[in-house]
Amino acid sequence: MGHRSKEEKDSITQAPSGPPAELPNLPEPDGHWHDIATDWYMSLRESGQAVFYQPSDWAMARYAAELMSRLLSADKDKMPNGQAVAALDSVMARLLTTEGDRRRARIELERKPAAKTAPASVTAIADYRASIGG
Repeated sequence: MGHRSKEEKDSITQAPSGPPAELPNLPEPDGHWHDIATDWYMSLRESGQAVFYQPSDWAMARYAAELMSRLLSADKDKMPNGQAVAALDSVMARLLTTEGDRRRARIELERKPAAKTAPASVTAIADYRASIGG
């Protein structure tokens, strides 16, 4: 009890990259957020790790975006508070926002082949054929 096999320890959870097929009805970014914080928050919706997010994770993401916005909007003559920067980094890591964070959590997002290898019309036809089993 409480012991994991080597196989369990070495296993990696995989998820597709890109936006999850279904996302809950998420709150929009606050209008007062700094542009970088808004971009970061919106990028989570397009990221594969979002498939693992629960409502509490999205609430944490809003908190992180708010904190990020406040840090980025602070008086430019003052250095950002080191503790606040460290806290923000910790929250972002818990949300698996970087490749390193995901590796530490043993989560791997499957890489999609480059879409620029074929014109969009060819890709759309191939996708349609795949969807009907052809």
